[in-house]
Amino acid sequence: MKFEEYIMHDATSLAQLVKKKEVSPEELLQTAISRAEEVNPKINAVVTKLYDLGKEQLKNIKPDAPLAGVPYLIKDLGPQLKGTRYTCGSRILQDFISPENSVVTDRMLSAGLIIFGKTNTPEFGLTPWTEPALFGAAHNPWNLDYTTGGRSGGSAAAVASGIVPMASANDGGGSIRIPASCNGLFAMKPTRGRITLGPYLGEGWGGAVNEGVISRSVRDSALYYDLVHGSTEGDPYHVKPPEHPFVQEISKIPRKLKIGFTTKMPDGLNTPVDEENVKAMAHTVQLLRSLGHEVQEVELPYKKEVLTDLLYAMVYGETSATLDYIGEQRGRKPHRSEVEPNTWLLYKLGKSFSANAFALAKLKWNEVNRKLADFHKDYDLLLTPTLGMRPFKIGAMNNPPAEEISLRVLNALGISSIIRYTGMIEKIAEKTFSWIPYAPLANITGQPAMTVPLYWTTDELPVGVMFTAPLGDEGTLFQLAAQLEKAQPWFSKQPKL
Repeated sequence: MKFEEYIMHDATSLAQLVKKKEVSPEELLQTAISRAEEVNPKINAVVTKLYDLGKEQLKNIKPDAPLAGVPYLIKDLGPQLKGTRYTCGSRILQDFISPENSVVTDRMLSAGLIIFGKTNTPEFGLTPWTEPALFGAAHNPWNLDYTTGGRSGGSAAAVASGIVPMASANDGGGSIRIPASCNGLFAMKPTRGRITLGPYLGEGWGGAVNEGVISRSVRDSALYYDLVHGSTEGDPYHVKPPEHPFVQEISKIPRKLKIGFTTKMPDGLNTPVDEENVKAMAHTVQLLRSLGHEVQEVELPYKKEVLTDLLYAMVYGETSATLDYIGEQRGRKPHRSEVEPNTWLLYKLGKSFSANAFALAKLKWNEVNRKLADFHKDYDLLLTPTLGMRPFKIGAMNNPPAEEISLRVLNALGISSIIRYTGMIEKIAEKTFSWIPYAPLANITGQPAMTVPLYWTTDELPVGVMFTAPLGDEGTLFQLAAQLEKAQPWFSKQPKL
């Protein structure tokens, strides 16, 4: 199969071609590998090649598997694949080999997906852009000078560039939706606990992390979640199964929805929302009203502190615990030379926070949950920009040179905790959450949320919009996504690489 034909299909239709024997799984894999070899030097999306392993998997394909023979990439953070390198984008794990599959990986393989590589991610998923020191930055296929977003930036770039029709992603603060928005793709973070993190984790980042997928078509995401959802014994969360398969939901026209929207930043964040994101919202509101939905402007039901205090407290603690856990497992404590300066800072900050402060922050998550539950008594969905600004140039979010030098000196002296009192950490938080002022909310509450690609800037950079639904209501989101996809198709809109 030539790439010009391959790119015209999503995963669902590629699987149909295999079943009809109009194309072989071997042909699909070779086309995907050829595309990766062509574009990956430009976009740096695939950081671990598993071409031979993919060819081995072809020998065990079950012809009746729903996605038999469809090429697939997994993020190098989250799902583990037995016998392969698993780095989490960090030098400290660059030689680690996964001893067994994650449950979700087994489900991917049972579905017939052919895993032939792993995608770029920031170190331990700690930044919502993808520029790890270990592998270097992933580049946006729409403009190579710009960010792919993060933390699933490699997966999104691989899908947008046509290497695969969909790729694995996960989301602890927007990490499925952020890169999908930056790359003109569809993506949904499912309800907390919808997909097991076993056997390696019960929960990630205090329940904020969810496994998922990024795709070009809505139906691919719907089918994927139908195939991989479900908990396992020992999981802390057991979510009620969806009332109907998601692939059935996308065939339904949604009822008239009452949607509350805003383009304002959370109170306390001083950076204004980018005008292109405001334009994307205006376009979306008009489209929704033309489809018969009721759309009203509302106040954002949370403040800056939800992100900078409640979410960051969890990140400090989890980063510190993760590095210490790695040290225990290997019998040698982590060293600052093994991770990036900002990661070491978070490691030290986690140690400087009391158990009381961490527990207090987690207790306050409940207040946010209740506020959003009250919001959904009046509105079916919350609509916001996916991000606070359009994609930025690679390197724009890095520490300024003077700040980087100061940070390295303080880390070397072992007094990182004093940074809490210098204002540096507040600057980092302000910068980060001005980029992602909306997406982390659904990670705190556990709600499903999706980003939809309905707008491109005049210089052809994608800008997504985000819908958040009540817990367990992915069905409504899928119905609306399919309706929007039909009203304003985006599948054929592709970057010129």
